[in-house]
Amino acid sequence: MDCRHVSGPRGEGRLVLADGAVVEILFTNRALAEAETLIGKSVLRLADTARSNDLGMGDVAKLLYVGMAASQRDSGVGGLRIAMKDAWDVLDKVGFQRVAIVVMEALAVVLSYGTEEPAPEAAPDAPPDPPQRRAKN
Repeated sequence: MDCRHVSGPRGEGRLVLADGAVVEILFTNRALAEAETLIGKSVLRLADTARSNDLGMGDVAKLLYVGMAASQRDSGVGGLRIAMKDAWDVLDKVGFQRVAIVVMEALAVVLSYGTEEPAPEAAPDAPPDPPQRRAKN
């Protein structure tokens, strides 16, 4: 099965480094499950922690790593696999605040998937209203 064609929750983000290089991140349900295992916390707990401004440097680095690895896997591009060291390098180059914002926005897309209001369905064609009679004077 080609995962690049699967619909569903996809939270994507981009970080641009000073040298112009672009780091892509991707969160899907699978990636978030991997993050939970790596970090040892549920993603809902991580989101609550982020809302209260208590998200730690290590958690952000691990989320970045998972997002970078998922993006690489999804792209189908070969090469060296993303390592935790790569995430720390990006974090050092871009800074905690920018990385945390991009990571948490991408994570929020996945967590909020399916909560949008569905588009209203068109009502079936109803018969036209009968013409109104004029009252006699």
